[in-house]
Amino acid sequence: MTITNLFDLTGKVALVTGARRGLGQALALTLADAGADIIGLGPNAMDETGAGVTARGRAFAEITADLSDSQDFEALVAKAVAAHGHIDILVNNAGIVRRADILDFPESDWDDVMQVNLKSAFFLSKAVARHMIDGGIAGRIVNIASILSFQGGVRVPSYTASKHGIVGLTRLLANDLAPHGVTVNAIAPGYMDTDNTEALRNDPDRMRQLIERIPLGRFGNSDELATAMLFLAAPASTYVTGSVVTVDGGWTAR
Repeated sequence: MTITNLFDLTGKVALVTGARRGLGQALALTLADAGADIIGLGPNAMDETGAGVTARGRAFAEITADLSDSQDFEALVAKAVAAHGHIDILVNNAGIVRRADILDFPESDWDDVMQVNLKSAFFLSKAVARHMIDGGIAGRIVNIASILSFQGGVRVPSYTASKHGIVGLTRLLANDLAPHGVTVNAIAPGYMDTDNTEALRNDPDRMRQLIERIPLGRFGNSDELATAMLFLAAPASTYVTGSVVTVDGGWTAR
């Protein structure tokens, strides 16, 4: 197999949650660059992402669903399959963060974050896995974890708990789905230039502390995460499952 074929997704269909902008949009466009048709799932219109996918010569479909609410995930997967015929790749990217001192942290913020970041990721994975198994698809599931999957962080208790959970869920799903030829892996981004880090980037003192702690001396960008995701979604990673790839500028190595 040539290097080109190892990363060729022609004929594949990828379902990407939270694909409207930021990391999710970069992930969707990278998959389209590799030849995959894209289904975006989220609460708002994804016109920019759709335009980017079609400009690359790939098909785009959009499913409107707010993962902060309970969903019929089997029905959502049925809609996705109706749009493009099958799902070969699932990228669980959707995520939110809530910040507050732990003594003031509200229960609603705990529930909201866990619903989007962990509960929805599991039940969507379950529904997609059923589709893959029933269709004999050697699929790929890629979850977006975090460096806070391995550390505590500060002022983000529900986010930290959810991202620890994502790593455990990734390993559990990898074990259960391996006999069916479905691989499950995760990417753990460090501090990236996204909406979720806007509050940090607007705090000069905190920003200085973070930059000093990152060996590469900067925040990462969406494209640097997307290339790692492509490896885990592509034929190149057929013997990789249950793994967590850190993309963090060396943060966890220090």
